[in-house]
Amino acid sequence: MLFDDTYRTIETPCAGLFRDRGSKFMAFAYPISSEQEIKAIVTMLKAHHPKANHHCWAMRLSTDRSVFKFNDDGEPAGTAGRPILNTLLSRELTNVLVVVVRYFGGTLLGVPGLINAYKQATEDVLNQAIIIEKTVNDIYQINFTYIQMNDIMRLLKEEGITMLSQQFDNDCNIEVTIRKTQVNNILTSLDKIESVKAVYLRSV
Repeated sequence: MLFDDTYRTIETPCAGLFRDRGSKFMAFAYPISSEQEIKAIVTMLKAHHPKANHHCWAMRLSTDRSVFKFNDDGEPAGTAGRPILNTLLSRELTNVLVVVVRYFGGTLLGVPGLINAYKQATEDVLNQAIIIEKTVNDIYQINFTYIQMNDIMRLLKEEGITMLSQQFDNDCNIEVTIRKTQVNNILTSLDKIESVKAVYLRSV
């Protein structure tokens, strides 16, 4: 196999905690599928923890694990978001947002202390998480005529392909999700059915 068609993420939101010299670091992990989700989650946590001093976060996105961002939210540069991100990297997780909410306890922790605290809080929340493995799938729309329905349905059933939506009329179309490693085989089989068109929509 030329590429890895699976990725590791978390199943459901979860929470963790780390304390150091009076400061409290509350960590929250969320499964996400787009950057648009980040703002709403951080805004919600700020509303729940208005007296916290910092709401620092890091996220990693996309099935090839190539998209990442982090935010120190007023902590010294590199002491908060980066340790959170590094923990996600070391755990090989993607499509995950971790937010660490800090309540300052009166004692300065210094740069090494902060890096350790944000790392430990992230470790704790990920230890609570249910880690799942997902396959990288491509979504295709298949267009065909009504008389080809049986051929198409037989092929999907034989290959174990999941249908997401369907519209049957004289001209029919269905949306299907195909595991990346199966795509070439499926497209080749569809090509053999006359005037069937498969259109790539997106990867998930």
